[in-house]
Amino acid sequence: MGELEEYINPRLKEIQISGIRKIANKVAGYPDALSLTIGQPDFPTPDHILRAAEKAIADQRTVYTPNAGLPELRKAAAAFMDTKYGLQYDPVEEVIVTVGASQALDITLRTILQPGAEVILPGPIYPGYEPLVRLCGGTPVYVDTRQNGFKLTAELLEPHLTENTRCIILCYPSNPTGRVMSERELADMAALLQDRKLFVVSDEIYSELIYDAPHRSIASLPGMREKTIVINGLSKSHSMTGWRIGFTFAPAYLSQHMVKAHQYNVTCASSISQYAAIEALTAGRDDALPMKAEYMKRRDFVYDRLQGMGFDLVKPEGAFYLFPSIERFGMPSMEFTLRLLEEKRVAVVPGDAFSVYGEGHIRISYAYAMNVLESGMERLEAFVKGL
Repeated sequence: MGELEEYINPRLKEIQISGIRKIANKVAGYPDALSLTIGQPDFPTPDHILRAAEKAIADQRTVYTPNAGLPELRKAAAAFMDTKYGLQYDPVEEVIVTVGASQALDITLRTILQPGAEVILPGPIYPGYEPLVRLCGGTPVYVDTRQNGFKLTAELLEPHLTENTRCIILCYPSNPTGRVMSERELADMAALLQDRKLFVVSDEIYSELIYDAPHRSIASLPGMREKTIVINGLSKSHSMTGWRIGFTFAPAYLSQHMVKAHQYNVTCASSISQYAAIEALTAGRDDALPMKAEYMKRRDFVYDRLQGMGFDLVKPEGAFYLFPSIERFGMPSMEFTLRLLEEKRVAVVPGDAFSVYGEGHIRISYAYAMNVLESGMERLEAFVKGL
């Protein structure tokens, strides 16, 4: 232990590395393993976006941009949200370009949370939220959604609302379950929250990957726009994970403070990535459609194979994850995951990476080529037959 370790921020010392990354890093020790772990689209970034980035480099577009992002990118992002989801935002006052959706979440929570604030999280949930809440001095409050098909509803939420509740995080389509809130569920949620003094952070990074219905944001419902911060980005919709472009869409009274946290955190997003993003949101507005069609095929294949093996699971309506139960095997999710990796060389993510409410499940990403999924399901079936 270093002699100055006692001075490290105790909130940071309590935070653990993401369980998703832990298992993904472990796979490196098994070169013959099939990984079904990371939510990384296997599609290449579309060529026209690459060409836009190449042109930006050739044109020496390599200087700082405005803190909130290139004006033409913010305009394109606002137009995209209006065209796709019927959400209107002023590109000058209400849109911020961030370094991925993760940084968008960070500056949002830094802006709206104070020590002691309670933040409601539907469990199981992506592990990236709780650490940010804790770093802000907030208190995570989990709502168990397991008995409701992994969906948060107004009925489940209401008993957890207190005078200290400052924020509710909605993340639909969901990572790790792929569930989507219905129109009725969103309407009931809005009716419950519209007159309460709290914020809603709506993480909609998978909004372009909903299979059976158009995406609907809670920010579009009566009384919700002024208290909702919408988070989105290009990682999943345009297969641009490494480009690190995200967005916040929020009322001007919030955005004017969020941009300060953003400015002192990163100054601005990468200029080259921003020029690529303009191309993605204009000429590439529908780039996600062929990817989504392929994901649907993969979802149906993996879902049917898991059902055939006897797994209990819910069919996801969006994203690219399945979250089958492993409770019948009588072992913790981490043990199941490690044994599957060691014995059959298949890597999945243990459910406990997504809070205690994910225990008893595993997450399988189907953002992989069909031949990888076919081999992975064959190995998984051989594994469970031997248990």
